[in-house]
Amino acid sequence: MIRHCVFIRFRPEISADEKASIFAEITALKTRLPGLLATYAGANVSPEVGMDKGYSEGFIVDFADAVARDAYLEDPEHRQTGAKIVAAAQGGIDGIFVYDLEITG
Repeated sequence: MIRHCVFIRFRPEISADEKASIFAEITALKTRLPGLLATYAGANVSPEVGMDKGYSEGFIVDFADAVARDAYLEDPEHRQTGAKIVAAAQGGIDGIFVYDLEITG
């Protein structure tokens, strides 16, 4: 399984509704992309103050395997949502942190 983690430093003027819309678009991909197992989105709730380095919100997508993840990355709707995320992030792409973790066993 691949756990795809995306953390975002949203620009201050991005509303809660805009963030929710972006996260809803990611979640909606589950209905049509085989191997997309689960999505989770929301704000950081860690009590470790400052450890988020400003990446205060984000989402995680679980995929059955790398093939499913790669199909998601190439998907046109995902690319459209990705462009919205870049536009909403502080400094564009510099305001986004992506980390994929392979889950075994």
